[in-house]
Amino acid sequence: MFEGLFQPLHLIIVFAIVLLVFGPKKLPELGKGIGEAIRSFKRGVNEGDHERPTESTTKQSEEKG
Repeated sequence: MFEGLFQPLHLIIVFAIVLLVFGPKKLPELGKGIGEAIRSFKRGVNEGDHERPTESTTKQSEEKG
């Protein structure tokens, strides 16, 4: 269904439409906002991984208690 979705011609057309909708002055702000959102998401995912107990810490706490 989505086999040829990311062909170069399709991406150029999508970029042209985005350029028409947002204009050339808004695109850098839009890119910066998207980049910050992705960085924030990655940071949140990584912080969430540190909060989960691993097998080794679970076994150590069972041995102590």
